[in-house]
Amino acid sequence: MDWQNVLAARNGRMKASEIRELLKLLDQPDILSFAGGIPDPALFPTETFRDAMTEALSGPASGAALQYSVSEGYLPLRDWIAGRMAQIGIPCTAQDVLITSGSQQALDYLGKLMLDPGDTALVTWPAYMGALGAFNAYQPRYDRLDPKGNRTSADIAEAAQADGGRVKFAYLSADFANPTGETLDRAGREALLDLAEELDIAVIEDAAYQALRYDGEPVPPILALELARKGDLQECRTIYSGSFSKVLSPGLRVGWVVAARPVIQQLVLMKQAADLHSPTLNQIATNHVARAIFDDHVARLRTTYAARRDAMLSALARYMPEGVRFTKPEGGMFVWLTLPPGMDAAELLAQSLKTERVAFVPGRAFFADGSNGNTLRLSFSCANAAQIEEGMKRLGRLLSSVGARSEAPVAG
Repeated sequence: MDWQNVLAARNGRMKASEIRELLKLLDQPDILSFAGGIPDPALFPTETFRDAMTEALSGPASGAALQYSVSEGYLPLRDWIAGRMAQIGIPCTAQDVLITSGSQQALDYLGKLMLDPGDTALVTWPAYMGALGAFNAYQPRYDRLDPKGNRTSADIAEAAQADGGRVKFAYLSADFANPTGETLDRAGREALLDLAEELDIAVIEDAAYQALRYDGEPVPPILALELARKGDLQECRTIYSGSFSKVLSPGLRVGWVVAARPVIQQLVLMKQAADLHSPTLNQIATNHVARAIFDDHVARLRTTYAARRDAMLSALARYMPEGVRFTKPEGGMFVWLTLPPGMDAAELLAQSLKTERVAFVPGRAFFADGSNGNTLRLSFSCANAAQIEEGMKRLGRLLSSVGARSEAPVAG
């Protein structure tokens, strides 16, 4: 059978994740990998999760952990999330919270909810490649989101209309963004809200790394700033997507959305159609662990990851050749490198794996138009100081070698 005859046209826009493929390299013990943006498994609260699972599966109520449940999610966990949101300036109730199978499912649902083919999604340049992958299935047109830029809302809307659609939402990770590690300041967040009001569009705030701040002053979430303007969550256009993946466990796939109830209600319908509900046992265990250790555990993560970030920034400063620029994140898991013009990070990766045995993520996949091939992402979350030192030394050696070859005079 020729399956192309029955597949929907939108499947042509779905591509394999470069990160998923690079994660396979972790099985090769001689590779120094700075590729996967994943938490260090040595820091997982394994014992606390074991206790939580045992408790959930013990006693007369144990059947509930293995049973079907409501699509909105486990109520005690949604209550805990509502309390946590209030602490960061977003008072809400459990009725304003939907549990998803990781924040990735939330991005997929939100793309499905809002995008018709040809509609415009405003995204940062670069943007999280998982978001682009989620939105691609719904056949959008992408335009560059730059809250502090010179383009007017009218220019953006006209460009969207010229392509036969309209602008539906702006998507960004405002804190320690994947892939750049950069944080949008308060003025930029306020400008984004102004732009969204002018365009009458939604704002999707991807807050996967929000808890992992190591230094600098915290910036209120975009939804908190909008709530301060409007005073009522039900009047807000910002949709907050959170996750336990980076702070407790990615494998349990527990994330959440906080938004105005008309949005939550539509997402619940999608949840019912897609998978009925996120795994009940995982939600119960996550609730137990969050209530028992969340603050202490996050404090431990911050201390550990901050030291690794500092080690990477120090090593980059020592080993990177002239012409290489890199970000200096205040949190998260990533440092973003911009190489001299003409260098291609994908070609560099292929060479690095052969000669230096260092892995990273080429930057082109993070750009909706496939541009900026002279960029790459490094993750410091799963490497110790010695591995970071050696890895950056090897990478610097490779970049110096490639740069020297490109500058060599041509014989003739």
